[in-house]
Amino acid sequence: MQHTLPVAFISMPGGLEWVVVGVVALLLFGRRLPGVAKSLGQALHEFRSGLSGAADAPEEKKAPDSSKEEN
Repeated sequence: MQHTLPVAFISMPGGLEWVVVGVVALLLFGRRLPGVAKSLGQALHEFRSGLSGAADAPEEKKAPDSSKEEN
């Protein structure tokens, strides 16, 4: 008989948990935190523009070139 744990007990962190995460981030990154946040924001911006660019770009389907197959 197998026992599986339900996944329902996992939830988003509350207020106190976010404070702990913030304090740990300050301790780990210290003065580099603004640079890390800026880099993360730029990466997120590039990712979103890449997604929108991929959605906007028409799919190009190449037709086989019949001129190269002349015998």
